[in-house]
This record gives sequence, C-alpha cells and structure tokens, in this order.
Amino acid sequence: MFYPEPIAKLIDAFSRLPGIGPKTAGRLAFHVLRMKEEDVLDFAKALVSAKRNLRYCSVCCNITDTDPCRICSDKNRDASSICVVQEARDVVAMERTREYHGLYHVLHGAISPMEGIGPDDIKIAELLHRLSDERVQELILATNPNIEGEATAMYLSKLVKPFGVKVTRIAHGLPVGGDLEYADEVTLSKALEGRREIL
Repeated sequence: MFYPEPIAKLIDAFSRLPGIGPKTAGRLAFHVLRMKEEDVLDFAKALVSAKRNLRYCSVCCNITDTDPCRICSDKNRDASSICVVQEARDVVAMERTREYHGLYHVLHGAISPMEGIGPDDIKIAELLHRLSDERVQELILATNPNIEGEATAMYLSKLVKPFGVKVTRIAHGLPVGGDLEYADEVTLSKALEGRREIL
C-alpha cells in the first residue's frame, strides 16, 4: 500500500536522519500527524531557527548562537589548556563533569581513511592557529576511545609536539568503542583526572 504524497514525503524526510530506519521514520511521521497543529508548527520553527541562528564559533569551532561562544568569551576560563573533542555534543558532556575549566576545540569529526575523512576535512588547521597563543600550555586530547579517535589523537600529538605544548590524552575510564556523549559524569571525571602525556 502506498501512502499519500504528504505522508510519504514526511517519512522520507525522517528516514534521512542518522539512525532512523524506514519503520521508525513511519512511526515518527504518524506521531506528527497525531500532534496538535500548534505543536507541529513549534517543532518546525525550532528546526528552522536552529538552522538559521546557529553558527560555528570563530575561535573554538563549537556550535553557538553568539560569536565568539560563551565559553571562549568567559574570562574566568583557564586559557592555558585546550580540550580537543570530536563533536559539539562532547563539549556538553565534558562540561557536565564540572571538573574542567579550560577552553575547548571542536574538530567536527575524526580522521577515518575508510570513510574518506582526512586531516584537511576536520578543524585541525584552526587548532594549530590557536597554538600560536603563548598562554596555551596543555592540549588535552579527548577524542573518542575508538580506532578513529585514537588515530586522530596520535596524529595531533605528533603535529603539535614542535609547538612545545604539553599534549595529554584523557585516561581510558571510558569504554573502548564508546562515545563521550553517552558517558556519565563520574566516568568522565575519572578519565579527565587520569589523563596522561602522549610521548
């Protein structure tokens, strides 16, 4: 049985989202049909607003509605350390620990030759530019503990050594193959405390 065109288009739109298969897309589409019209309009406005009003911070490349972002603008942050993460949602995960008070840099991905993602495809050049600031003394590599995250961390550690900046890697209190986004605060705190220098 074929759906009317409007519902078919809605199902197709949902199925383009990562992790959403055809069955889940169908459930979401029919859920939207059951919603009040004002709730659907609010949902649509939220999507458009996020797309139009968010940008990358010109300093750390985090997603923000102000430039520079609130973290980069905060004079109380420790400018001597930069924590490098893969995705913007990882900044939120690190902030939940309330243990780290430095700055961040968001790579927007990890080196993955299998997926055709090289060093030029993520925000490494922007990170290197930031290291010209003499206040930066430590670079904390908090990429995900999986093959791509480890490869990115090793690549960055070798690239950054000539800058004379101490390079550390968060400890593996996190499950290998997992994502920072899903780790609890205690696990992330322990991982941050146990970080080690990459030799």
